[in-house]
Amino acid sequence: MVDILHRVGVQTSSPEKVYDALTTVEGLAGWWTDDTSGSADVGGVLQFRFPPGGFDMEVVDRRASEHVAWKVVDGPEEWVGTTVDWELRQDGDYTIVLFRHQGWREPVEFMHHCSTKWATYLMSLKQLVETGEGAPAPRDVHVAFPD
Repeated sequence: MVDILHRVGVQTSSPEKVYDALTTVEGLAGWWTDDTSGSADVGGVLQFRFPPGGFDMEVVDRRASEHVAWKVVDGPEEWVGTTVDWELRQDGDYTIVLFRHQGWREPVEFMHHCSTKWATYLMSLKQLVETGEGAPAPRDVHVAFPD
């Protein structure tokens, strides 16, 4: 199994702002995709839709301002069964986001693409928290055609 790993520092005096962007439909729509719906409560399922398709994520853990975890229950074959994990901690004026998309069966080319896209969306999350405006799909950075 292989994982996608990223680390981002978000300039904010409280991890709560990042946590809110990860645990509310409005927050998620502000940085990942405009077309976000569902329940962000533990046991709930979030639906994320993009022009080429989408993902359904079951919320498996939430610890206020510290941790969020989702399990992919529907979407591309390579994603189903993987988990998306967010660890948050304060470091001075920054909230450190440790991101893991774990459990890929093998590092196929699609994984390379997804790693790059996750990086662009993490920068969108950073932008949302720091400025109030992210770059969710369909206004996201396009890294391939089709994206």
